[in-house]
Amino acid sequence: MRHEYLCALHESGSAVPRTGWAPRFVTLHAQGRLQAAAALYLKSHSYGEYVFDWSWAEAYRRHGQRYYPKLLGAVPFTPVAGTRLLVSQARWRDRLVAAVHAMALETGLSSAHVIFVDEADGEAFARAGWMMRHGVQFHWQADPDAPSSDFATFLATLQRDKRRKIAQERRRVAEQGVRFTAHEGSGITEPLWDFFHHCYTLTYQAHHSTPYLTRGFFSAMAQVLPEHWVLFVARRGEVPVGCSLIAIDPGRRIAYGRYWGATEFVPCLHFEACYYQPLSWCLERGYVRFEGGAQGEHKMARGLLPVRTSSAHWLRDPRFAAAVADFLGAEGAHVESYVDELRERNPFKADPPGV
Repeated sequence: MRHEYLCALHESGSAVPRTGWAPRFVTLHAQGRLQAAAALYLKSHSYGEYVFDWSWAEAYRRHGQRYYPKLLGAVPFTPVAGTRLLVSQARWRDRLVAAVHAMALETGLSSAHVIFVDEADGEAFARAGWMMRHGVQFHWQADPDAPSSDFATFLATLQRDKRRKIAQERRRVAEQGVRFTAHEGSGITEPLWDFFHHCYTLTYQAHHSTPYLTRGFFSAMAQVLPEHWVLFVARRGEVPVGCSLIAIDPGRRIAYGRYWGATEFVPCLHFEACYYQPLSWCLERGYVRFEGGAQGEHKMARGLLPVRTSSAHWLRDPRFAAAVADFLGAEGAHVESYVDELRERNPFKADPPGV
């Protein structure tokens, strides 16, 4: 949660009322000083959230009620868990939850939702009686006892069939004459940003959708937060054919898989650009985590393991709230079973007996 990031989303026209994101930030002050804040939006749809409540909206519609606008606490278009309740001291967290609730009540909204919350935020919402919802993402995390220093070492920790599959996929890309270059921070030039944004829009076009982020947003990132981005460019000879962009937190040594695209189809290019190149980069620099983004069970075979995510929800109508609570109870049990099942399919080698 960075002020520069949110400002860029607003000033670039990416997260603004015209696109269905109307900022309604909540702040709490004491003795003339800011003590707590939450980035909230009035949403007229559920796009760009990655926590899906379309069926809830449809249920409201079928019963002649309006679900939108709703109140949403989030970093727009960013399925990354973190604090959504910014507080100077822990005691302000519960007060901020109450302020969010009060805003939803006073404005007559159908509901309020705060997504991808961290543990402390989740506990605060649960204490206030909000309903908790859980999902699954896939992350690679370094082994603190035996960290891999490069991709070959990492590959050796995987089961044989997974190693073979990854080697085959990487070979298919190389046999097409495709090579990658990595560009960090200010090394991502304007022509490279232009090429990336072109690829980014092509990905959305392929899914018959509209890109969430404008070219202006990425221009702002290049100016105010350049040190937080790495671009991997795929080239056949001198001609760029695809790329992927990751966000990084150098202080905490965490990377976040974000966007990708290609100007032509190359077999297995997606896996190379979105997983193998970023993982190699992270391993060589001692990063401790790579988050692969929303959804994607296929990521497990590539060394990313399931991690539970959380969001908090409040619905004004007690009848709908009861129905959603029942749904979330069943969904939560399914998520726990799903994660247990996935962990049984761990792609890494089992520890020897006695270890």
